[in-house]
Amino acid sequence: MFYSIRRLVVYCWDFIFNHEVSPLRNIPDVAMRHYVLQALGLMWAVAFAAAAGSYTFLAVSVIGHTVLIAAAAITVTTWTAATARPDLFDRGSNR
Repeated sequence: MFYSIRRLVVYCWDFIFNHEVSPLRNIPDVAMRHYVLQALGLMWAVAFAAAAGSYTFLAVSVIGHTVLIAAAAITVTTWTAATARPDLFDRGSNR
């Protein structure tokens, strides 16, 4: 039982944080993959900070929930774009 839970946790971790497993693997430039992953990480940190800050006030918690839902939507949109059109993340003269 613990082995299957451990395997699930490792799989989820790799799917989110490993650029060779997540949908970001479709972006050919490794530096751009890293940049997108860092940008998503920063966005999630800000989203959770805003949510935690807004949870202190019940009336303002709607803003925190909105930020978290928007962060999830942006993440799914980025992963979908990386899967469907990895050329969107090309930079420089090789476009």
